[in-house]
Amino acid sequence: MFEQVYDVTKFLEDHPGGDEVLLSATGKDASDDFEDVGHSSSARAMMDEFYVGDVDTSTIPTKTKYTPPKQPHYEQDKTSDFVIKLLQFLVPLLILGLAFGVRFYTKSPA
Repeated sequence: MFEQVYDVTKFLEDHPGGDEVLLSATGKDASDDFEDVGHSSSARAMMDEFYVGDVDTSTIPTKTKYTPPKQPHYEQDKTSDFVIKLLQFLVPLLILGLAFGVRFYTKSPA
Protein backbone atom coordinates (compact mmCIF):
# COMPACT_ATOMS: atom_id res chain seq x y z
CA MET A 1 0.00 0.00 0.00
CA PHE A 2 1.31 3.41 -0.94
CA GLU A 3 0.66 6.66 0.90
CA GLN A 4 1.34 10.19 -0.23
CA VAL A 5 4.03 12.20 1.55
CA TYR A 6 3.95 15.97 2.00
CA ASP A 7 6.60 18.35 3.35
CA VAL A 8 4.72 21.31 4.84
CA THR A 9 7.75 22.85 6.55
CA LYS A 10 7.51 26.04 4.48
CA PHE A 11 3.83 26.37 5.41
CA LEU A 12 4.27 26.13 9.21
CA GLU A 13 4.21 29.88 9.84
CA ASP A 14 1.33 30.54 7.43
CA HIS A 15 -1.01 27.73 8.51
CA PRO A 16 -4.27 29.30 9.77
CA GLY A 17 -4.56 26.72 12.55
CA GLY A 18 -1.02 27.37 13.75
CA ASP A 19 2.13 25.33 13.44
CA GLU A 20 1.23 23.09 16.38
CA VAL A 21 -1.55 21.46 14.35
CA LEU A 22 0.92 20.47 11.63
CA LEU A 23 3.65 19.43 14.04
CA SER A 24 1.30 17.14 15.93
CA ALA A 25 0.66 15.21 12.71
CA THR A 26 4.29 14.68 11.69
CA GLY A 27 5.66 11.24 11.06
CA LYS A 28 2.28 9.57 10.71
CA ASP A 29 -0.66 9.23 8.36
CA ALA A 30 -2.44 12.57 8.80
CA SER A 31 -5.19 11.89 6.25
CA ASP A 32 -7.92 11.63 8.88
CA ASP A 33 -6.68 14.76 10.65
CA PHE A 34 -6.79 16.65 7.35
CA GLU A 35 -10.25 15.38 6.39
CA ASP A 36 -11.79 15.93 9.86
CA VAL A 37 -11.08 19.66 9.69
CA GLY A 38 -12.96 20.10 6.43
CA HIS A 39 -10.38 22.00 4.40
CA SER A 40 -11.48 24.25 1.56
CA SER A 41 -10.87 23.47 -2.10
CA SER A 42 -8.10 26.10 -2.16
CA ALA A 43 -6.39 24.32 0.74
CA ARG A 44 -6.62 21.06 -1.17
CA ALA A 45 -5.12 22.75 -4.25
CA MET A 46 -2.20 23.99 -2.14
CA MET A 47 -1.33 20.40 -1.27
CA ASP A 48 0.21 19.91 -4.73
CA GLU A 49 3.05 22.33 -3.99
CA PHE A 50 4.00 20.40 -0.82
CA TYR A 51 3.77 16.92 -2.36
CA VAL A 52 7.04 14.96 -2.08
CA GLY A 53 6.10 11.50 -3.35
CA ASP A 54 4.67 8.16 -2.35
CA VAL A 55 5.97 5.75 0.24
CA ASP A 56 5.37 2.02 0.36
CA THR A 57 4.06 1.51 3.89
CA SER A 58 5.12 -2.14 3.88
CA THR A 59 8.77 -0.97 3.87
CA ILE A 60 8.38 1.09 7.05
CA PRO A 61 9.77 -0.83 10.03
CA THR A 62 7.38 -1.48 12.86
CA LYS A 63 7.89 0.57 15.97
CA THR A 64 9.55 -1.23 18.81
CA LYS A 65 9.01 -0.28 22.40
CA TYR A 66 12.05 1.34 23.97
CA THR A 67 13.45 -0.60 26.87
CA PRO A 68 16.17 1.20 28.80
CA PRO A 69 19.38 -0.70 29.53
CA LYS A 70 19.52 -2.50 32.83
CA GLN A 71 21.28 -0.50 35.50
CA PRO A 72 23.00 -2.03 38.49
CA HIS A 73 20.88 -1.89 41.61
CA TYR A 74 21.70 1.21 43.66
CA GLU A 75 22.24 0.44 47.31
CA GLN A 76 21.78 3.38 49.59
CA ASP A 77 24.49 4.30 52.03
CA LYS A 78 24.37 2.05 55.07
CA THR A 79 25.23 4.92 57.45
CA SER A 80 22.34 5.45 59.79
CA ASP A 81 20.52 8.76 59.95
CA PHE A 82 21.47 9.07 63.61
CA VAL A 83 25.20 9.08 62.84
CA ILE A 84 24.74 11.69 60.12
CA LYS A 85 22.73 13.99 62.40
CA LEU A 86 25.27 13.53 65.18
CA LEU A 87 28.13 14.48 62.85
CA GLN A 88 26.19 17.50 61.57
CA PHE A 89 26.01 18.69 65.17
CA LEU A 90 29.48 17.73 66.41
CA VAL A 91 31.66 18.80 63.47
CA PRO A 92 30.72 22.51 63.70
CA LEU A 93 31.22 22.39 67.48
CA LEU A 94 34.64 20.80 66.99
CA ILE A 95 35.62 23.49 64.48
CA LEU A 96 34.41 26.22 66.82
CA GLY A 97 36.32 24.68 69.75
CA LEU A 98 39.46 24.41 67.63
CA ALA A 99 39.14 28.06 66.59
CA PHE A 100 38.84 29.18 70.26
CA GLY A 101 41.82 26.97 71.20
CA VAL A 102 44.01 28.41 68.47
CA ARG A 103 42.97 31.94 69.41
CA PHE A 104 43.61 31.32 73.11
CA TYR A 105 47.08 29.80 72.68
CA THR A 106 48.27 32.20 69.97
CA LYS A 107 47.09 35.34 71.74
CA SER A 108 50.06 37.41 72.85
CA PRO A 109 49.94 38.59 76.49
CA ALA A 110 49.13 42.23 76.84
